[in-house]
Amino acid sequence: MSLKDRNEKEIYREEQCREEQYRKIESHLLLDDRPSEYLEKIGETEEFNHFPFDLLKRMKQTKQSPKYHPEGSVWIHTMMVVDEAAKHREQSKNPQVFMWAALLHDIGKPSVTRSRNGKITSYNHDREGAELAREFLLVFTEDEAFIDAVCGLVRYHMQILFVTKGTARAQLKEMKRSVDIREAALLGLCDRLGRAGVDVEKEKESVMAFLQLCGVPGKDFDFI
Repeated sequence: MSLKDRNEKEIYREEQCREEQYRKIESHLLLDDRPSEYLEKIGETEEFNHFPFDLLKRMKQTKQSPKYHPEGSVWIHTMMVVDEAAKHREQSKNPQVFMWAALLHDIGKPSVTRSRNGKITSYNHDREGAELAREFLLVFTEDEAFIDAVCGLVRYHMQILFVTKGTARAQLKEMKRSVDIREAALLGLCDRLGRAGVDVEKEKESVMAFLQLCGVPGKDFDFI
């Protein structure tokens, strides 16, 4: 066998292993009560040192503001969000999209996190995350509708905060054109609850306020 043939065979094996891991992750996201247990296990493997899984591994070393995220790194928070999302996935219109969005919602933080005057920030991680989520998913699928749906939720997952606070970063019209508001609220709820020391009732009230500002009928609040 020539060197070229061996290299091509090795590349093919790597691609097959990568795709198999993607399918396994999806299976655990959709079926496990605590998907974090599998993700923690594979997060220590050699495979996570290579693209595109290294985009997830970077979250392990990315710190967050202890004021808003006393639980620790972006990875720890993401694992908490994924487990919270697993409790609510049956309430989603598309659990596959919902669970991948939960896993990838903060994938942009490692690229934009900065420490300024002793304060940790991650401005625009939602925008960066949407781009990186697309880059990640394109390795495994050409399903544009699926990718757009996941990336839309990643892109607008911070809008619950921006809309309810009335900040300049609120993009209500753009969000309503791009994503299902109820799905965005469901992911936002899991994002808010997936952290240490959270006031559950306060976060639920925040999501309800977001839905009201978005003009969502009260009957659609049943998942809160």
